[in-house]
Amino acid sequence: MKERLDGAPTTRPAEFQVSGRTSARAAAVILGVDPSLRGTGYGIIAPGRPATKTLAQGTIHCPAAWERSRCLLKISETLRTVIAEHHPTVCVIEGIFFVQNLKTALIMGEARGAALAVIAEAGLDIYEIATRKVKQAIVGYGAAQKSAVATMVQRLLNLSERPEPDAADALALALTHARETSRYQLTPLKKI
Repeated sequence: MKERLDGAPTTRPAEFQVSGRTSARAAAVILGVDPSLRGTGYGIIAPGRPATKTLAQGTIHCPAAWERSRCLLKISETLRTVIAEHHPTVCVIEGIFFVQNLKTALIMGEARGAALAVIAEAGLDIYEIATRKVKQAIVGYGAAQKSAVATMVQRLLNLSERPEPDAADALALALTHARETSRYQLTPLKKI
């Protein structure tokens, strides 16, 4: 981690090493993450023709009775396992949004930080996309409801059932990133 912070080339831990890593433009496997303390969604897709393949999706549920530290640990451990199992080449995470409650913002930031630390540890390139942009890309309306996003994700990925809302948001992030990187852009993707 220190090497990464100092800007030196990094060597990935053995469980994260994957040969043939490519740039974000040629990403073979995309991890989408929708961070939240009680329900962090994740989705992994492999863009392809004729159809994009869903490799994994789910929600990391943490009961309300759990302390925040226990939830952050579960988020980290679960994402570490998912990354080691599916070897994504790039990650896209929900962009920072505005909240009126400072306490909520801090708690959301903690969940986001736990996820980002694990993703950075794995050496993935990390991009963020604003929620409004994702909804616009998937549903065609930037203020769409979560249920509309989940329904469109189910259709676009040809899933047998509608994913849970947080998992659907994560899959929508991955789909949006795949679309954005597959065509010429005037605005570069926001890498974090």
